[in-house]
Amino acid sequence: MKKIYPNLYYKKVEEITIETLLKNKIKLLILDVDNTLIDYYKNLSEEVKQWAKEMKGQGIKLYILSNTNNKEKVETVAKTLQIPYKHLAMKPLKRGFKYIQKETKIKPENIAVVGDQIFTDVLGGNRSNMFTILVDPIDEKKDYWYTAWKRPIENKIKNTFKAKEEKNKDVY
Repeated sequence: MKKIYPNLYYKKVEEITIETLLKNKIKLLILDVDNTLIDYYKNLSEEVKQWAKEMKGQGIKLYILSNTNNKEKVETVAKTLQIPYKHLAMKPLKRGFKYIQKETKIKPENIAVVGDQIFTDVLGGNRSNMFTILVDPIDEKKDYWYTAWKRPIENKIKNTFKAKEEKNKDVY
């Protein structure tokens, strides 16, 4: 059951700070594309571009890992952000995560997986012994059919996680 809970949760990718990554000894972010970096219409915001530039400027490596079969879409985002990518990942299978880990020679405990889906990004990252960060989808109303049916289940899990986080904050 623990495999479906992220280590951290943010509303959007741009809220992830260098301080949080350094505190958790993260050297590499594996990023999902659809509804994490870009919206349904394939728009990459200026805020995400600036955030990626700042992360790279602080020495954090970025790598895209996407389940999409649309190589051109992923390649366009990767070229814009000037980062490597792998598509057809088949998340939550470990294959894509392990490929990136071997390519970058960074230990799993120094890698964070960032995405908007619990059953692909978070589960795959946790199964690969990586740190996981869940973000809200950019536009949940525009989900693809194969994602939309999972959202109510994911929202219940996310709300449970957020409630636990709030409870833990009160302890300190």
